Amino acid sequence: MAEVNPGWGSTPGWARSARRLRPVNPSLPLATLLGHTADAVQAVRTGRSLNEALARCPGPARPGTQALSFEVLRKLGTATAIRAVLARKAPPPPVDSLLLAALALLMPQPGSEAGAVPSEAQELSYAPHTVVDQAVQAIRKRHTGSAGFANAVLRRFVRERDGLLDLVAGDAVAQFNHPAWWIDRLRADWPSHWQAILAANDRRPPMVLRVNRQHGSVEDYLDRLALAGLPARILQLPGLDGFPGIGKAAAIVLQRPVPVQRLPGFDAGDVSVQDGAAQLAAHLLLADCPQLPALPRHAHLLDACAAPGGKTAHLLELADDACGVLAIDRDPLRLRRVDETLLRLGLHARTLAADAAQPAQWWDGRPFDAILLDAPCSASGIVRRHPDIRWLRRAADIDALVQLQMRLLDALWPMLKPGGRLLYCTCSVFKAEGEAQIDAFLQRQPDAFPVLQPPSPGHLLPLADNRPKGTLPAAADSDFFFHGLLAKR
Repeated sequence: MAEVNPGWGSTPGWARSARRLRPVNPSLPLATLLGHTADAVQAVRTGRSLNEALARCPGPARPGTQALSFEVLRKLGTATAIRAVLARKAPPPPVDSLLLAALALLMPQPGSEAGAVPSEAQELSYAPHTVVDQAVQAIRKRHTGSAGFANAVLRRFVRERDGLLDLVAGDAVAQFNHPAWWIDRLRADWPSHWQAILAANDRRPPMVLRVNRQHGSVEDYLDRLALAGLPARILQLPGLDGFPGIGKAAAIVLQRPVPVQRLPGFDAGDVSVQDGAAQLAAHLLLADCPQLPALPRHAHLLDACAAPGGKTAHLLELADDACGVLAIDRDPLRLRRVDETLLRLGLHARTLAADAAQPAQWWDGRPFDAILLDAPCSASGIVRRHPDIRWLRRAADIDALVQLQMRLLDALWPMLKPGGRLLYCTCSVFKAEGEAQIDAFLQRQPDAFPVLQPPSPGHLLPLADNRPKGTLPAAADSDFFFHGLLAKR
Protein backbone atom coordinates (compact mmCIF):
# COMPACT_ATOMS: atom_id res chain seq x y z
CA MET A 1 0.00 0.00 0.00
CA ALA A 2 1.29 3.46 -0.82
CA GLU A 3 2.27 5.56 2.14
CA VAL A 4 -0.36 8.17 2.97
CA ASN A 5 -0.16 11.16 5.26
CA PRO A 6 -2.47 10.62 8.25
CA GLY A 7 -1.84 14.02 9.73
CA TRP A 8 -4.42 16.27 8.11
CA GLY A 9 -6.00 18.49 10.67
CA SER A 10 -2.83 18.57 12.74
CA THR A 11 -1.87 22.20 12.22
CA PRO A 12 1.29 23.53 13.89
CA GLY A 13 0.68 25.74 16.90
CA TRP A 14 1.78 28.94 15.20
CA ALA A 15 -0.52 28.23 12.27
CA ARG A 16 -3.52 27.60 14.51
CA SER A 17 -2.96 31.01 16.08
CA ALA A 18 -2.21 32.69 12.77
CA ARG A 19 -5.49 31.52 11.31
CA ARG A 20 -7.27 33.49 13.96
CA LEU A 21 -5.30 36.70 13.50
CA ARG A 22 -6.42 39.59 11.33
CA PRO A 23 -4.19 39.04 8.33
CA VAL A 24 -3.19 42.59 7.43
CA ASN A 25 0.23 43.73 8.60
CA PRO A 26 0.37 47.45 7.71
CA SER A 27 4.15 47.31 7.39
CA LEU A 28 4.00 44.73 4.59
CA PRO A 29 2.87 45.80 1.11
CA LEU A 30 0.47 43.55 -0.74
CA ALA A 31 3.18 42.83 -3.34
CA THR A 32 5.27 41.17 -0.61
CA LEU A 33 2.37 39.10 0.67
CA LEU A 34 1.44 38.11 -2.89
CA GLY A 35 4.98 36.86 -3.44
CA HIS A 36 4.84 34.65 -0.38
CA THR A 37 1.32 33.53 -1.30
CA ALA A 38 2.49 32.53 -4.76
CA ASP A 39 5.27 30.47 -3.19
CA ALA A 40 2.74 28.72 -0.95
CA VAL A 41 0.31 28.05 -3.80
CA GLN A 42 3.10 26.73 -6.00
CA ALA A 43 4.19 24.41 -3.17
CA VAL A 44 0.66 22.99 -2.95
CA ARG A 45 0.52 22.58 -6.74
CA THR A 46 3.70 20.49 -6.55
CA GLY A 47 2.38 18.25 -3.77
CA ARG A 48 3.51 19.92 -0.53
CA SER A 49 1.12 20.89 2.24
CA LEU A 50 0.25 24.50 2.97
CA ASN A 51 1.51 24.05 6.53
CA GLU A 52 4.93 23.08 5.21
CA ALA A 53 4.97 26.05 2.85
CA LEU A 54 3.94 28.51 5.55
CA ALA A 55 6.67 27.20 7.84
CA ARG A 56 9.18 28.57 5.31
CA CYS A 57 7.50 31.99 5.25
CA PRO A 58 9.06 34.83 7.32
CA GLY A 59 7.26 35.17 10.66
CA PRO A 60 5.86 38.71 10.16
CA ALA A 61 4.35 37.68 6.82
CA ARG A 62 2.76 34.39 7.91
CA PRO A 63 -0.67 35.61 9.04
CA GLY A 64 -1.25 37.64 5.89
CA THR A 65 0.19 34.96 3.64
CA GLN A 66 -2.00 32.31 5.21
CA ALA A 67 -5.13 34.45 4.83
CA LEU A 68 -4.38 35.11 1.16
CA SER A 69 -3.42 31.49 0.52
CA PHE A 70 -6.71 30.27 1.98
CA GLU A 71 -8.63 32.56 -0.36
CA VAL A 72 -6.59 31.58 -3.41
CA LEU A 73 -6.83 27.83 -2.75
CA ARG A 74 -10.59 28.11 -2.34
CA LYS A 75 -10.76 29.59 -5.85
CA LEU A 76 -7.85 27.84 -7.51
CA GLY A 77 -10.01 25.82 -9.90
CA THR A 78 -11.71 28.94 -11.26
CA ALA A 79 -8.46 30.91 -11.39
CA THR A 80 -6.70 28.13 -13.30
CA ALA A 81 -9.49 27.91 -15.86
CA ILE A 82 -9.53 31.70 -16.33
CA ARG A 83 -5.76 31.81 -16.78
CA ALA A 84 -6.01 29.06 -19.40
CA VAL A 85 -8.47 31.21 -21.37
CA LEU A 86 -6.40 34.39 -21.10
CA ALA A 87 -3.02 32.71 -21.62
CA ARG A 88 -3.30 29.28 -23.17
CA LYS A 89 0.41 28.63 -22.72
CA ALA A 90 1.22 28.62 -19.02
CA PRO A 91 3.93 31.11 -18.04
CA PRO A 92 6.88 30.04 -15.86
CA PRO A 93 5.67 28.58 -12.51
CA PRO A 94 6.66 31.62 -10.35
CA VAL A 95 4.71 33.91 -12.70
CA ASP A 96 1.81 31.50 -13.06
CA SER A 97 1.32 31.17 -9.31
CA LEU A 98 1.34 34.96 -8.90
CA LEU A 99 -1.18 35.29 -11.71
CA LEU A 100 -3.44 32.68 -10.15
CA ALA A 101 -3.23 34.40 -6.77
CA ALA A 102 -4.14 37.76 -8.24
CA LEU A 103 -6.98 36.32 -10.35
CA ALA A 104 -8.45 34.65 -7.27
CA LEU A 105 -8.38 37.90 -5.31
CA LEU A 106 -10.04 39.75 -8.19
CA MET A 107 -13.05 37.44 -8.21
CA PRO A 108 -16.36 38.61 -6.74
CA GLN A 109 -17.09 37.74 -3.15
CA PRO A 110 -20.30 35.76 -2.54
CA GLY A 111 -22.87 37.34 -0.27
CA SER A 112 -22.69 36.21 3.33
CA GLU A 113 -25.71 34.75 5.02
CA ALA A 114 -26.74 36.18 8.38
CA GLY A 115 -24.40 35.08 11.15
CA ALA A 116 -21.70 33.78 8.78
CA VAL A 117 -18.06 34.43 9.59
CA PRO A 118 -16.64 37.01 7.15
CA SER A 119 -14.15 35.47 4.75
CA GLU A 120 -10.50 36.41 4.87
CA ALA A 121 -10.95 38.28 1.59
CA GLN A 122 -13.86 40.27 2.99
CA GLU A 123 -11.59 41.41 5.82
CA LEU A 124 -8.79 42.29 3.39
CA SER A 125 -11.00 44.23 0.92
CA TYR A 126 -8.31 45.13 -1.62
CA ALA A 127 -9.51 47.25 -4.53
CA PRO A 128 -9.06 45.66 -7.99
CA HIS A 129 -6.59 48.29 -9.18
CA THR A 130 -4.50 47.68 -6.06
CA VAL A 131 -4.42 43.94 -6.65
CA VAL A 132 -3.36 44.43 -10.29
CA ASP A 133 -0.69 47.01 -9.44
CA GLN A 134 0.80 45.02 -6.58
CA ALA A 135 0.72 41.73 -8.50
CA VAL A 136 2.59 43.31 -11.41
CA GLN A 137 5.17 44.72 -8.99
CA ALA A 138 5.65 41.27 -7.45
CA ILE A 139 6.04 39.67 -10.89
CA ARG A 140 8.50 42.34 -12.01
CA LYS A 141 10.76 41.43 -9.08
CA ARG A 142 10.73 37.75 -10.01
CA HIS A 143 10.54 37.76 -13.80
CA THR A 144 10.98 41.23 -15.29
CA GLY A 145 10.07 40.16 -18.79
CA SER A 146 6.62 38.93 -17.71
CA ALA A 147 5.40 42.12 -16.05
CA GLY A 148 3.73 43.52 -19.19
CA PHE A 149 2.11 40.20 -20.00
CA ALA A 150 0.75 39.87 -16.46
CA ASN A 151 -0.54 43.44 -16.49
CA ALA A 152 -2.45 42.78 -19.73
CA VAL A 153 -3.92 39.50 -18.45
CA LEU A 154 -5.11 40.96 -15.15
CA ARG A 155 -6.53 44.14 -16.65
CA ARG A 156 -8.44 42.14 -19.23
CA PHE A 157 -9.91 40.01 -16.46
CA VAL A 158 -11.05 43.14 -14.58
CA ARG A 159 -12.71 44.48 -17.76
CA GLU A 160 -14.34 41.21 -18.84
CA ARG A 161 -14.76 39.46 -15.50
CA ASP A 162 -18.41 38.48 -15.70
CA GLY A 163 -18.16 37.19 -19.25
CA LEU A 164 -15.01 35.18 -18.52
CA LEU A 165 -16.58 33.64 -15.43
CA ASP A 166 -19.62 32.64 -17.50
CA LEU A 167 -17.29 31.13 -20.10
CA VAL A 168 -15.69 28.70 -17.62
CA ALA A 169 -18.86 27.98 -15.63
CA GLY A 170 -19.46 24.75 -17.54
CA ASP A 171 -16.20 23.31 -16.22
CA ALA A 172 -17.04 21.46 -12.97
CA VAL A 173 -13.57 22.02 -11.49
CA ALA A 174 -13.81 25.76 -12.25
CA GLN A 175 -17.35 25.96 -10.92
CA PHE A 176 -16.86 24.03 -7.68
CA ASN A 177 -13.11 24.46 -7.03
CA HIS A 178 -12.51 20.80 -6.26
CA PRO A 179 -10.79 18.10 -8.34
CA ALA A 180 -13.04 16.20 -10.76
CA TRP A 181 -12.62 12.87 -8.94
CA TRP A 182 -13.67 14.52 -5.66
CA ILE A 183 -16.78 15.99 -7.24
CA ASP A 184 -17.71 12.66 -8.83
CA ARG A 185 -17.29 10.73 -5.58
CA LEU A 186 -19.26 13.30 -3.62
CA ARG A 187 -22.08 13.26 -6.19
CA ALA A 188 -22.28 9.47 -5.88
CA ASP A 189 -22.26 9.53 -2.06
CA TRP A 190 -24.64 12.47 -1.56
CA PRO A 191 -26.76 12.84 -4.73
CA SER A 192 -29.15 15.34 -3.11
CA HIS A 193 -26.57 17.39 -1.23
CA TRP A 194 -23.24 17.30 -3.06
CA GLN A 195 -23.47 20.86 -4.38
CA ALA A 196 -24.36 22.26 -0.96
CA ILE A 197 -21.43 20.37 0.60
CA LEU A 198 -19.01 21.75 -1.99
CA ALA A 199 -20.31 25.26 -1.37
CA ALA A 200 -19.91 24.80 2.40
CA ASN A 201 -16.28 23.81 1.86
CA ASP A 202 -15.54 27.27 0.49
CA ARG A 203 -16.85 29.18 3.49
CA ARG A 204 -14.60 30.32 6.28
CA PRO A 205 -15.24 28.12 9.33
CA PRO A 206 -16.27 29.58 12.67
CA MET A 207 -14.06 29.45 15.75
CA VAL A 208 -15.68 27.00 18.19
CA LEU A 209 -14.66 26.66 21.82
CA ARG A 210 -14.84 23.78 24.29
CA VAL A 211 -15.21 24.91 27.88
CA ASN A 212 -13.34 22.84 30.45
CA ARG A 213 -16.25 21.76 32.61
CA GLN A 214 -13.89 21.12 35.52
CA HIS A 215 -13.23 24.88 35.56
CA GLY A 216 -16.74 26.23 34.99
CA SER A 217 -19.92 26.12 32.93
CA VAL A 218 -20.53 27.12 29.34
CA GLU A 219 -22.87 29.86 30.51
CA ASP A 220 -20.27 31.31 32.88
CA TYR A 221 -17.63 31.34 30.18
CA LEU A 222 -20.03 33.06 27.78
CA ASP A 223 -20.30 35.85 30.37
CA ARG A 224 -16.50 36.07 30.56
CA LEU A 225 -16.31 36.44 26.80
CA ALA A 226 -18.86 39.25 26.89
CA LEU A 227 -16.81 41.10 29.52
CA ALA A 228 -13.75 40.70 27.30
CA GLY A 229 -15.61 42.24 24.36
CA LEU A 230 -15.82 38.99 22.40
CA PRO A 231 -19.38 38.41 21.15
CA ALA A 232 -20.31 34.72 21.10
CA ARG A 233 -23.25 32.36 21.30
CA ILE A 234 -23.96 28.85 22.51
CA LEU A 235 -23.80 26.01 19.99
CA GLN A 236 -25.99 23.11 21.01
CA LEU A 237 -24.30 19.85 20.08
CA PRO A 238 -26.48 17.39 18.16
CA GLY A 239 -28.60 15.24 20.47
CA LEU A 240 -29.21 11.55 19.76
CA ASP A 241 -32.09 9.27 20.59
CA GLY A 242 -30.96 6.98 23.40
CA PHE A 243 -28.40 9.50 24.66
CA PRO A 244 -30.48 12.14 26.44
CA GLY A 245 -27.45 13.64 28.14
CA ILE A 246 -25.82 14.57 24.85
CA GLY A 247 -28.77 16.79 24.00
CA LYS A 248 -27.62 19.09 26.81
CA ALA A 249 -24.00 19.26 25.64
CA ALA A 250 -22.98 22.63 24.28
CA ALA A 251 -20.04 24.51 22.83
CA ILE A 252 -19.44 28.19 22.13
CA VAL A 253 -19.15 29.88 18.73
CA LEU A 254 -17.32 33.19 18.51
CA GLN A 255 -18.76 35.86 16.26
CA ARG A 256 -15.27 36.41 14.84
CA PRO A 257 -12.09 34.36 15.17
CA VAL A 258 -9.45 35.80 17.51
CA PRO A 259 -5.95 34.77 18.65
CA VAL A 260 -6.17 32.19 21.43
CA GLN A 261 -4.26 34.56 23.69
CA ARG A 262 -7.35 36.80 23.77
CA LEU A 263 -9.52 34.02 25.18
CA PRO A 264 -10.07 34.52 28.92
CA GLY A 265 -8.29 31.79 30.89
CA PHE A 266 -6.83 30.03 27.86
CA ASP A 267 -3.38 29.59 29.40
CA ALA A 268 -5.01 28.43 32.64
CA GLY A 269 -6.81 25.64 30.79
CA ASP A 270 -10.32 27.08 31.09
CA VAL A 271 -11.08 26.69 27.39
CA SER A 272 -9.84 25.00 24.22
CA VAL A 273 -10.49 25.42 20.51
CA GLN A 274 -12.33 22.39 19.11
CA ASP A 275 -14.97 21.97 16.43
CA GLY A 276 -18.45 21.07 17.65
CA ALA A 277 -18.62 17.81 15.70
CA ALA A 278 -15.25 16.81 17.13
CA GLN A 279 -16.57 17.52 20.64
CA LEU A 280 -19.36 15.02 20.08
CA ALA A 281 -16.84 12.14 20.13
CA ALA A 282 -16.02 12.23 23.85
CA HIS A 283 -19.69 12.64 24.77
CA LEU A 284 -20.61 9.59 22.71
CA LEU A 285 -17.88 7.37 24.08
CA LEU A 286 -18.68 8.17 27.72
CA ALA A 287 -22.46 8.58 27.53
CA ASP A 288 -24.91 6.47 29.51
CA CYS A 289 -27.10 4.37 27.24
CA PRO A 290 -29.74 1.73 28.11
CA GLN A 291 -28.25 -0.60 25.49
CA LEU A 292 -24.83 -0.63 27.16
CA PRO A 293 -23.42 -1.51 30.57
CA ALA A 294 -22.35 1.60 32.45
CA LEU A 295 -18.64 2.34 32.33
CA PRO A 296 -16.95 1.50 35.64
CA ARG A 297 -15.78 4.33 37.87
CA HIS A 298 -12.12 3.77 37.01
CA ALA A 299 -12.59 2.74 33.40
CA HIS A 300 -9.57 1.82 31.30
CA LEU A 301 -9.73 3.91 28.11
CA LEU A 302 -7.63 3.98 24.94
CA ASP A 303 -7.28 6.91 22.57
CA ALA A 304 -5.72 5.04 19.67
CA CYS A 305 -4.66 7.91 17.37
CA ALA A 306 -4.47 10.67 19.92
CA ALA A 307 -2.49 13.57 18.44
CA PRO A 308 -2.94 16.49 18.76
CA GLY A 309 -4.80 15.61 21.97
CA GLY A 310 -8.07 17.51 21.85
CA LYS A 311 -10.25 14.43 22.22
CA THR A 312 -7.93 12.92 24.85
CA ALA A 313 -8.29 16.06 26.92
CA HIS A 314 -12.05 16.19 26.44
CA LEU A 315 -12.41 12.60 27.68
CA LEU A 316 -10.51 13.51 30.85
CA GLU A 317 -12.49 16.71 31.36
CA LEU A 318 -15.80 14.84 31.15
CA ALA A 319 -14.60 11.95 33.32
CA ASP A 320 -13.25 14.27 36.03
CA ASP A 321 -9.98 12.32 35.89
CA ALA A 322 -11.86 9.25 37.20
CA CYS A 323 -10.84 7.21 34.15
CA GLY A 324 -7.39 6.08 33.22
CA VAL A 325 -6.52 7.01 29.65
CA LEU A 326 -3.74 5.64 27.48
CA ALA A 327 -3.12 7.95 24.53
CA ILE A 328 -0.98 6.60 21.72
CA ASP A 329 0.20 7.97 18.40
CA ARG A 330 2.80 6.55 16.06
CA ASP A 331 4.49 9.93 15.52
CA PRO A 332 6.59 10.96 18.56
CA LEU A 333 6.66 14.60 17.45
CA ARG A 334 2.88 14.74 17.18
CA LEU A 335 2.57 12.93 20.50
CA ARG A 336 4.47 15.80 22.10
CA ARG A 337 1.51 18.01 21.31
CA VAL A 338 -0.73 15.69 23.32
CA ASP A 339 1.54 16.18 26.33
CA GLU A 340 1.54 19.96 25.79
CA THR A 341 -2.25 20.04 25.57
CA LEU A 342 -2.70 18.03 28.75
CA LEU A 343 -0.14 20.15 30.59
CA ARG A 344 -1.97 23.37 29.74
CA LEU A 345 -5.26 21.89 30.91
CA GLY A 346 -3.84 20.33 34.07
CA LEU A 347 -4.89 16.82 33.01
CA HIS A 348 -3.07 13.50 33.21
CA ALA A 349 -2.89 10.56 30.82
CA ARG A 350 -0.28 8.01 29.94
CA THR A 351 1.12 8.77 26.48
CA LEU A 352 3.01 6.31 24.32
CA ALA A 353 4.57 6.53 20.85
CA ALA A 354 3.20 3.39 19.21
CA ASP A 355 1.42 2.12 16.11
CA ALA A 356 -2.17 1.27 17.00
CA ALA A 357 -2.23 -1.27 14.18
CA GLN A 358 0.61 -3.25 15.84
CA PRO A 359 -0.71 -4.01 19.37
CA ALA A 360 1.80 -6.84 19.89
CA GLN A 361 4.48 -4.15 20.16
CA TRP A 362 2.87 -2.17 22.99
CA TRP A 363 -0.30 -3.72 24.50
CA ASP A 364 0.10 -5.26 27.98
CA GLY A 365 -2.89 -7.59 27.52
CA ARG A 366 -5.23 -5.68 29.85
CA PRO A 367 -8.53 -5.18 27.95
CA PHE A 368 -10.03 -1.74 27.59
CA ASP A 369 -13.51 -0.66 28.70
CA ALA A 370 -13.71 1.84 25.83
CA ILE A 371 -11.64 2.70 22.78
CA LEU A 372 -11.64 5.87 20.74
CA LEU A 373 -10.35 5.45 17.19
CA ASP A 374 -10.15 8.84 15.51
CA ALA A 375 -8.76 7.18 12.41
CA PRO A 376 -6.41 8.66 9.81
CA CYS A 377 -8.58 9.73 6.90
CA SER A 378 -8.79 11.96 3.85
CA ALA A 379 -9.71 14.97 6.05
CA SER A 380 -12.23 15.79 3.34
CA GLY A 381 -14.64 17.00 6.02
CA ILE A 382 -12.37 19.81 7.23
CA VAL A 383 -11.55 21.40 3.89
CA ARG A 384 -12.90 24.69 5.19
CA ARG A 385 -10.00 24.77 7.65
CA HIS A 386 -7.41 23.21 5.32
CA PRO A 387 -8.25 24.29 1.75
CA ASP A 388 -5.06 22.72 0.35
CA ILE A 389 -6.34 19.19 1.11
CA ARG A 390 -8.58 19.10 -1.95
CA TRP A 391 -5.64 19.82 -4.28
CA LEU A 392 -3.23 17.42 -2.55
CA ARG A 393 -5.41 14.34 -2.20
CA ARG A 394 -5.65 11.82 -5.04
CA ALA A 395 -8.43 9.30 -5.69
CA ALA A 396 -6.05 6.44 -4.87
CA ASP A 397 -5.46 7.93 -1.41
CA ILE A 398 -9.03 7.07 -0.39
CA ASP A 399 -8.55 3.39 -1.14
CA ALA A 400 -5.26 3.33 0.77
CA LEU A 401 -6.83 5.08 3.76
CA VAL A 402 -9.81 2.73 3.78
CA GLN A 403 -7.40 -0.21 4.02
CA LEU A 404 -5.52 1.47 6.88
CA GLN A 405 -8.77 2.16 8.75
CA MET A 406 -9.79 -1.46 8.28
CA ARG A 407 -6.50 -2.70 9.73
CA LEU A 408 -6.84 -0.41 12.74
CA LEU A 409 -10.38 -1.54 13.47
CA ASP A 410 -9.46 -5.21 13.23
CA ALA A 411 -6.34 -4.75 15.38
CA LEU A 412 -8.09 -2.83 18.16
CA TRP A 413 -11.30 -4.85 18.43
CA PRO A 414 -9.72 -7.84 20.27
CA MET A 415 -8.41 -5.41 22.91
CA LEU A 416 -11.96 -4.41 23.93
CA LYS A 417 -13.57 -6.32 26.78
CA PRO A 418 -17.06 -7.87 26.35
CA GLY A 419 -19.65 -5.20 27.09
CA GLY A 420 -17.16 -2.53 26.08
CA ARG A 421 -17.59 0.11 23.43
CA LEU A 422 -15.52 1.44 20.54
CA LEU A 423 -16.11 4.76 18.81
CA TYR A 424 -14.80 4.99 15.27
CA CYS A 425 -14.76 8.50 13.84
CA THR A 426 -13.31 10.30 10.85
CA CYS A 427 -13.43 13.87 9.61
CA SER A 428 -14.33 12.59 6.15
CA VAL A 429 -17.13 13.47 3.77
CA PHE A 430 -16.82 10.16 1.91
CA LYS A 431 -18.97 7.18 2.82
CA ALA A 432 -16.12 4.75 2.12
CA GLU A 433 -14.42 6.13 5.24
CA GLY A 434 -17.60 6.16 7.32
CA GLU A 435 -20.85 4.30 6.75
CA ALA A 436 -19.37 1.75 4.33
CA GLN A 437 -16.38 1.12 6.59
CA ILE A 438 -18.61 0.31 9.56
CA ASP A 439 -20.97 -1.84 7.48
CA ALA A 440 -18.01 -3.92 6.32
CA PHE A 441 -16.64 -4.19 9.85
CA LEU A 442 -19.96 -5.50 11.18
CA GLN A 443 -19.85 -8.22 8.53
CA ARG A 444 -16.37 -9.28 9.68
CA GLN A 445 -17.05 -9.16 13.44
CA PRO A 446 -20.13 -11.14 14.57
CA ASP A 447 -19.68 -10.02 18.19
CA ALA A 448 -19.99 -6.34 17.24
CA PHE A 449 -23.25 -4.44 17.07
CA PRO A 450 -24.12 -0.78 16.48
CA VAL A 451 -25.41 1.03 19.55
CA LEU A 452 -27.84 3.07 17.47
CA GLN A 453 -29.83 2.47 14.31
CA PRO A 454 -29.07 3.22 11.53
CA PRO A 455 -25.63 1.80 12.26
CA SER A 456 -23.05 4.13 13.64
CA PRO A 457 -24.89 6.84 14.48
CA GLY A 458 -23.65 8.20 11.19
CA HIS A 459 -22.57 11.19 9.18
CA LEU A 460 -22.85 14.81 10.25
CA LEU A 461 -23.19 17.19 7.33
CA PRO A 462 -22.01 20.80 7.69
CA LEU A 463 -25.25 22.23 6.35
CA ALA A 464 -27.76 24.45 8.08
CA ASP A 465 -31.07 22.70 7.27
CA ASN A 466 -30.23 19.22 6.18
CA ARG A 467 -31.05 15.84 7.66
CA PRO A 468 -30.57 13.12 5.07
CA LYS A 469 -31.46 9.58 6.05
CA GLY A 470 -28.71 7.99 8.10
CA THR A 471 -27.13 11.23 9.27
CA LEU A 472 -27.01 13.15 12.49
CA PRO A 473 -28.82 16.47 12.79
CA ALA A 474 -26.69 18.86 10.78
CA ALA A 475 -25.07 22.09 11.89
CA ALA A 476 -23.52 24.73 9.64
CA ASP A 477 -21.20 25.61 12.55
CA SER A 478 -19.66 22.12 12.61
CA ASP A 479 -17.27 20.28 10.35
CA PHE A 480 -18.24 17.12 8.48
CA PHE A 481 -17.67 14.13 10.77
CA PHE A 482 -18.61 10.49 10.92
CA HIS A 483 -19.18 8.79 14.28
CA GLY A 484 -19.63 5.04 14.57
CA LEU A 485 -20.35 3.78 18.08
CA LEU A 486 -20.07 0.00 18.39
CA ALA A 487 -20.43 -2.38 21.34
CA LYS A 488 -19.03 -5.86 21.99
CA ARG A 489 -21.31 -8.74 22.95
